[in-house]
Amino acid sequence: MTAPTAFTGTNGVSADVCVIGGGLHGCAAALHLAMRGKRVVVIEPHYPGRFASGVNAGGVRRLGRDPAEIPLAEASLEMWNNIASLVDDDCDFHACGQLKIAESEDDMAKLEARAGLVRDLGYDHERTIGREKLREIVPDVHPRAVGGLWCEGDGAADPMRTTRAFFEKAVATGVAFRLGERVTGLRRLGGQWRVETGKGAVTADAVLNCAGAWGDVIAGMMGDPVPLEAHALTMMVTERVRTFLTPVCGLASRKLSFKQTSAGTLLIGGAHLGYADRDSGVAEPDPLKMAISAATVSDAFPLVRNVRVARSWAGLEGVTPDRIPVIGPSHAADNAFHAFGFSAHGFQLGPVVGRLMAELIVDGKTNLPIAPFGVSRFAGQIRSIA
Repeated sequence: MTAPTAFTGTNGVSADVCVIGGGLHGCAAALHLAMRGKRVVVIEPHYPGRFASGVNAGGVRRLGRDPAEIPLAEASLEMWNNIASLVDDDCDFHACGQLKIAESEDDMAKLEARAGLVRDLGYDHERTIGREKLREIVPDVHPRAVGGLWCEGDGAADPMRTTRAFFEKAVATGVAFRLGERVTGLRRLGGQWRVETGKGAVTADAVLNCAGAWGDVIAGMMGDPVPLEAHALTMMVTERVRTFLTPVCGLASRKLSFKQTSAGTLLIGGAHLGYADRDSGVAEPDPLKMAISAATVSDAFPLVRNVRVARSWAGLEGVTPDRIPVIGPSHAADNAFHAFGFSAHGFQLGPVVGRLMAELIVDGKTNLPIAPFGVSRFAGQIRSIA
């Protein structure tokens, strides 16, 4: 794919809001802000989707969410079901369902406890299923599997296509993108923010940090120290095979994210870590971890044991200590906001987080609870980089 082009602005440009980071969350926030009549500039050092946003597994899931994320995930799914009305592209979203498979009775007990927790919170999207229903949904699963946790309305989408759709819609709505520019400084000047890059500066009333694996760097410039690790999350894709799998599948006790694309290829992930070098912006798969991932999926679905892997890759992602994102206003500075640290499960939340950030910046409040994601929860913790 060639890097997209867009209006890049000029030195000394001013805006109502400067968004730092042009991944899915940055593009979504910029779009929603522009739809609210704000002049928006996005600064992106590469191109939209270069890192986590464009190279993830594309899972659109509520299944297994941290309880604090469930209200956001529910609202975001509503947006996914009508995504073409927002960005003029269906993003290849398909509500194929997501399934977590129990390979033992202990696994099943764990999933039943999880379903009970979700019910106690007032939600009914996760439900346990037994052997018969499991094999109705995934006939080719290993015979030892005893059941699962099923979320019927969940699904998957194409991550790069989605990020590109939000980017193009934001451009069409008037957002200016400064691609190929990296933020080198951030300071308050006369009641406004001055965002410095190697190619000039942007002056804005407000700044929004959507810098992904570099989110802690931008947060630090705002005076908000955040402990964040840069992880290289790895994926594999196989040759084309006959269609046999409909939902996105995981396992209760082992790392796996497994789905079949419309082209017939198999996409295999599960948050296995590769080698991350944030300074150079490089992420590489770990061959040993890829072997473990291949062995896991071959064990759970024996019919794929002789399927050949076509390629593997890794994307840089920012991971917080508690594995939930930083969403909300700065603790230290006025008119500064954060949306980063999605810890390998931010893709599904992209549409709603963009809307929430626009609400927060324009209205001063959101219509969904974001207090658990506040940056102040890290006060006193030491920043670390992997």
